[in-house]
Amino acid sequence: MKKVSRHPSFCPSAVLGGIALASALGLAGTARDARAQNYPITPAQRATAQQTAQQGVPLSELAPNAPDEYTVRRGDTLWAISRLFLRSPWRWPELWGMNLQDIANPHRIYPGQVLYLDKSNGRARLALRRGEGFGSGGTIKLSPRTRYEGASDLSLPTIDPNLIEAFLTEPEILDDEATLAQAPRIVGASDNRVLLTRGDRAYARGVPGAPLLLPVDGPLPQLRVFRSATPLKDPGTGEILGYEAQYLGKVRVERGETTENQMQNGASSTMVVPATVDVMAAREEIRAGDRLLPEPPRQLVSYVPRAPQLPIEGGRIVSVYGNAVSYIGQNQIVSINKGLRDGIESGHVLAILKNGETIVDRTGGTKETLKLPNERAGLLMVFRTFEKASYALVLEISANPRAGDLLANP
Repeated sequence: MKKVSRHPSFCPSAVLGGIALASALGLAGTARDARAQNYPITPAQRATAQQTAQQGVPLSELAPNAPDEYTVRRGDTLWAISRLFLRSPWRWPELWGMNLQDIANPHRIYPGQVLYLDKSNGRARLALRRGEGFGSGGTIKLSPRTRYEGASDLSLPTIDPNLIEAFLTEPEILDDEATLAQAPRIVGASDNRVLLTRGDRAYARGVPGAPLLLPVDGPLPQLRVFRSATPLKDPGTGEILGYEAQYLGKVRVERGETTENQMQNGASSTMVVPATVDVMAAREEIRAGDRLLPEPPRQLVSYVPRAPQLPIEGGRIVSVYGNAVSYIGQNQIVSINKGLRDGIESGHVLAILKNGETIVDRTGGTKETLKLPNERAGLLMVFRTFEKASYALVLEISANPRAGDLLANP
């Protein structure tokens, strides 16, 4: 537990700070820990915030039902709170600009804070108090008090971390099929088991000339288990963007692969002794022939939802992860045909557009083929990027988006 003392006074002329849409997910073992960090602010974001802090936000930029006040609660996300006040939740510099002076770290907002919306003089700002005195420079006296928090009780995450946490380490988009075909493989199990699940022991080996793992000192390494790799094809161009490997579970290496000399028919021969692995987690049953890939290094990932600076051309949803369905629901994970080579970064927000249907117009006396306009169907946010493709979380839907729909700048 940590003890936090609150200052007994604050200045209401300083506008409320701390609602930039940024957070960090620290993955340590299986613990789920959403943490905030000092994510770098770009010069453009800072300039926007400073301008907004002086001028406020036009009332036309507010959400239609923006509340006059809102008390932050546990379980809130910064995306949801921003959406309460602004039409475009990813425009966090404007929201930060409403309250630039009060909190130095714009990536943190805590349960219990009350946000008041001031709409005087045709502009909108957020304040820590309501009524007269906004911008007067006076000081409100508060009774000092102390609150106790757990060490992990930090600021709100940008989005619910449970929605994407597993996808930070589990799925994999490979550049080519050979990567999986040449990966170490499971060759058998103890007690002649055919299907393996958590707690079972198995044996694995690498490709000839490349042993799976030699005995090493230190923590036992873990590997992810994959099966067939499905090609991800660009719906527009037909280009193969990569191969999505089917994630099955994790194993831990108990003993490395070795060799042993044995006598056979009076002659000495060297035989391979496969590595010993224990199944630590199984999403599906594992069997001989399944492939093993290294677990990626644990990373601290920050998400600052924002529009891409470059125009997105030819963007499309490729598939829904782990489902055979075409239609997409809110909070589902999708793969898209844009990646690192296209300048896509974690946190980029893209609009989903339903491709307008082609119709035949007979109202003018002749038949004419027309294409209806594209209509916005939702928003998604990229959270993991590969060279030619990325994974994204569907944040909002307003229609029935599906695989193959278009993507554009929001």
